[in-house]
Amino acid sequence: MILVTVGTQLPFDRLVKAVDAFAKELTKPVLAQIGKGTYTPENMKWIKNIEPADFDRIFREASVIVSHAGIGTVLTAKRFGKPIILVPRKAALGEHRNDHQLATVSQLVDRPGIYVAHDDDELKDYLLQDLSSPSQEDPSDVGRASLVNYLKGYLAAD
Repeated sequence: MILVTVGTQLPFDRLVKAVDAFAKELTKPVLAQIGKGTYTPENMKWIKNIEPADFDRIFREASVIVSHAGIGTVLTAKRFGKPIILVPRKAALGEHRNDHQLATVSQLVDRPGIYVAHDDDELKDYLLQDLSSPSQEDPSDVGRASLVNYLKGYLAAD
């Protein structure tokens, strides 16, 4: 199963619409957590919000995660060893107050198991591939520390 998650704070209809547009072409079923979005998917199963008690189970069942570039979801994918495709929200499209998600993906783009899609074609291409999973334990504590320090610095600059 492919799990699409947009988080619970902001809608992300652009991502939901993109996956819904080609869901029928995919070989795996899709479940989308659409949050506060207004678009209703037609080609995939969907739910507004996944209950916390069900979240870990659904995450474990998924073979790939598609998400906004929320660091919590990235860390959860890492914890469960799931490949994740990140589609960053864009401030210019009214999807967030600034472009911190673009900054986040610029730091994550070459990490094992993390794939960044900047447009619908890239997203579809990734979903049609057999993506490699990250290891559940990061052998590079230096890499993790570097990312944490970068994010702390970025947030302090706001």
